[in-house]
Amino acid sequence: MTVPETTRLMLELEGTVEENLNRHLSVAKEWMPHEYVPWDEGRNFADLGGEAWDPEQSRVSPIARTSLEVNLLTEDNLPSYHREIERAFGRDGAWGTWVHRWTAEEGRHGICIRDYLLVTRAVDPVELERMRMQTMEAGYDSGDKALLNVFAYVSFQELATRISHRNTGKYTQDPLCEKLLARVAMDENLHMLFYRNLVQASLELSPDAMMRAITDEVVQFQMPGAVIPSFVRKAALIAKAGIYDLRIHHDEVIWPLLRQWKIFELEGLGEVGEKARDELDQFLKALDTQASRFEERRAAAEARSAARRA
Repeated sequence: MTVPETTRLMLELEGTVEENLNRHLSVAKEWMPHEYVPWDEGRNFADLGGEAWDPEQSRVSPIARTSLEVNLLTEDNLPSYHREIERAFGRDGAWGTWVHRWTAEEGRHGICIRDYLLVTRAVDPVELERMRMQTMEAGYDSGDKALLNVFAYVSFQELATRISHRNTGKYTQDPLCEKLLARVAMDENLHMLFYRNLVQASLELSPDAMMRAITDEVVQFQMPGAVIPSFVRKAALIAKAGIYDLRIHHDEVIWPLLRQWKIFELEGLGEVGEKARDELDQFLKALDTQASRFEERRAAAEARSAARRA
């Protein structure tokens, strides 16, 4: 009986998964979410005799609040992500151990970011909770991605999330928030390394199929937070502020991974792989042009705004 391709890949990659799981456990440092929250700033809200939230209580700008909300709501949808990655990886052996370790580490991100935001009154808690409910009710559906597509997608997504957290922290100009999000970003980076190494191993085992998956995920890439209410508008504001935009996505997310995998130096591809690589090359050129045009429009808008203020 012929072994299904996905089963064959999982068996052949078992050693790689175990090796990278052990590497991850050896370098991941324990940290406590409660140590990143200024609890002495907390006080009751209106229903407990305290004060209702008001925008004036927030020490971060409206754009920073938007980015913080998007980052937190993205983390909130963890149950859906767990379901999707467990479907792809299963519960057995090193695969299952990684799934649950990854989920446990991701879980503390939402915990500490929410605690920080509520204690410091950085965002509207009522609106935040309503958006959390809508986001989690929408859930996240990967479309039953094939195993190699999962590897590719999460590699790009974890790196994108790391950069989004780091840039949001810096943009707030709040040292406590920057410290917290920098710590969260360190987790995301370790997760990216795990998935990145699975892609590398898969390029050696099934180069054509892995190349096809990489191209598909780059071309079709969408952040998991796309299900957040008014995500398109919020993403546009975040891009306008330079927190996460097309240039960052092209230069700091896609290309570092492609260079690491030596995608355009890879030899021995068949017709499927070569076709996928050609498509990837054309897409990247178009994305670069699109990013440059966005930067030009943003610079022009900023110049007009500066002129009006002058």
